[in-house]
Order: sequence, then structure tokens, then C-alpha cells
Amino acid sequence: MLNGAEIISADRKMSMGIIRIAVTGPECSGKSELTKALSEHFEAPYAEEYARDFLTETGGKYDSDDLVAICKGQIAAEEAASAKARNLVVFDTDMLVLKIWALFRFGQVPSFIEESNYQRPYHLRLLCKPDLPWEPDPFRESPDDKERELLFGFYERQLTHFGAAFEVVEGSGDERLKSAISAIERHFAAV
Repeated sequence: MLNGAEIISADRKMSMGIIRIAVTGPECSGKSELTKALSEHFEAPYAEEYARDFLTETGGKYDSDDLVAICKGQIAAEEAASAKARNLVVFDTDMLVLKIWALFRFGQVPSFIEESNYQRPYHLRLLCKPDLPWEPDPFRESPDDKERELLFGFYERQLTHFGAAFEVVEGSGDERLKSAISAIERHFAAV
């Protein structure tokens, strides 16, 4: 297995800069756990999901305008983690999560989120399949398995529509982590 320092050649690093991996998908699909495990495996910094901090501050209350503030906080977290990166950085969530969240909860996407979704540079997105058991959490809103599968399909269609490089990650525990590591290695291993 490759580590973060070996994952790309010097020439590729010069042309791509820091490899930016976004872990995305419906809630309770293992994004946070996978992000931390990938960070540890590749010895790379990561950005936590800013929405959790925001919702902790507001007691879980939010409206559509707050999603723009969450988006800006997520961008700041991504930039802070990227500044620490040597070769690779991992993000727990991406702008697509915010786009789908806004659309699903409020029926419209604020322009700032829409623009950020298309402008943020991610080299690879790992789309987490919601095949893990639901775990209650004060900030989670979609405990229904059918709804989570519906949202997963929406993520998959959106990523395909705008031609994003993505891989579906599934399974639990080590199986899920190995799937994600393999996806990253397939996309970025030194030639």
C-alpha cells in the first residue's frame, strides 16, 4: 500500500498541486469515520464537517440562509486543512452535500452554494453508500432507509451529470476503508 508521500510522482504533483479528496454522501453513511481513517492511513490533514460545529452552536436550528454560512465555514475549513497538506488532503463532506441539503429541505439552492459546488476543486469524490445502520444523532434528519437510498441516487446522478471523478464506497469497517484506499490508489498512484 502507498502512503501519502508516495501516492503521486513529483511531475504529477507539479501539475495537480495537492490532491483534494472529498468524502460525500447522505447522512449517516460513514463520511466522518472514513475521512479520519483515510487521514490517518495517508498521514494527511483533513477538514471536519463544519455543519456539525454550526449546528452545535445553534442548538440544531437552521434555515436556508444558514446553509450559506455553513458553506462559507466549510470552505474555510477546507482551505485551513489544505494549507497543512504536503501531497493530499481529505474533506469530510463537500459542496454537493450542501446543494442537496438545500434542495431537499428548502426546495431551492442559494446561488453561493450552487457556484461553490461547481468551483471547488476536488480531484476525487468518494461517494459513501448508505449501507451502514442508522445511528441516532441530534443533527441527523433522515432516518428512513428509503429516503437515504433516494438521496444516494441523487448524489450519484449529480456527480455523473457534472462529470466529477467519483467512486462509490460501500461495506463496513475495514472493508469500507480498503475500498476507499483502493479507489484513491487507482486514481493517483505514481506511474
